[in-house]
Amino acid sequence: MSSENTQEGLVDKVVKIRRCAAVVKGGRRFSFTALVVVGDGKGKVAWGYGKANEVPPAVEKAVQDGSRKLLAVNLTESTIPHEVQGTFGAARVVLVPARPGTGVIAGAAVRAVCEACGIHDILTKSYGSTNPTNLVKATIDALNQLRSKEEIKNLRGVEL
Repeated sequence: MSSENTQEGLVDKVVKIRRCAAVVKGGRRFSFTALVVVGDGKGKVAWGYGKANEVPPAVEKAVQDGSRKLLAVNLTESTIPHEVQGTFGAARVVLVPARPGTGVIAGAAVRAVCEACGIHDILTKSYGSTNPTNLVKATIDALNQLRSKEEIKNLRGVEL
């Protein structure tokens, strides 16, 4: 369930759609929520959440929400510069750089984030919660912790 957003060149991947029922006088009234990962495939990624009475408007709202809060991620060619661990709630995600040609070894939620970001070679492992929302947020937390060699050099004030 992925689509191409042509006006800005953004890729959006639907991670989870949930249905909620409100019991009213005439029966049940359903509404939908959508969790979407948005990225440009070149190192920017974000997650968006949208709610509506039908699925397509919920997805559109989620894409809009995600495209507003894109984060830049440090990448090394087609992988990440170093091993990193991200957490959100009870979900913990470990991201390990891989050699070219390895591919994205990840579950559905983590894979969506990595592919939207433009990572083509990575090894991942998730621990704890399997909730897609928490896994997406934990993965973005991990990607946010990535630093390039130049940044570390400047932060420490030493030569590497």
